Amino acid sequence: MRTIGLTGGIGSGKSAVSDILRDLGAFVIDADVVAHEVYRPDSDGWREVVEAFGSEIEGPSGEVDRGKLAAIVFGDSAQLERLNRIVHPRTRSLIAERLGQAEKSGETAAVVEAAILFEAGWEDMFDEVWVVSAPEETAIRRVSEARGIDEESTRSRMRAQMSNEDRLGRAGAAIDNSGSLDDLRARVTAAWDRFAAGVEPGD
Repeated sequence: MRTIGLTGGIGSGKSAVSDILRDLGAFVIDADVVAHEVYRPDSDGWREVVEAFGSEIEGPSGEVDRGKLAAIVFGDSAQLERLNRIVHPRTRSLIAERLGQAEKSGETAAVVEAAILFEAGWEDMFDEVWVVSAPEETAIRRVSEARGIDEESTRSRMRAQMSNEDRLGRAGAAIDNSGSLDDLRARVTAAWDRFAAGVEPGD
């Protein structure tokens, strides 16, 4: 089974690309959904997070209140790094487990959508890494329309992320999402056809 790691900044359109790839036959794993399992009450990850950040991050049913946790770690690089040291390795292990299950079930290609792919050092898990990018103003407009987040909050999140330039500098393949959904579908389909044929990017 061949694998693609899919990443990009906020508002770039990673999920749209994932949807297109799913339609084209890829088995798709959302790393953020997998990461939620790390916080499952009474799991080892849950215990470690609560021990590290205190019982005040627990919700009424014992679950980790991710809003409360976010308020602690975002804007504090040391606390964020502390959380990442707990969550990233456990998420990686769960993703690897899902990929193994997919291969055993006969899947021939899998895609892992992961916003923090480079930050977590997961490049070595994949045959190719695809980076989705869009101009900053386009990304801000999309985030505002889709999530109702104001412009300044979106810019703040962008500043906290790796830049498009840095991501693209490490990409195996770049997916430009500056145009319409039809434009994106055409670009993704072309990249997928190349990948499925076993042709390396740029060949």
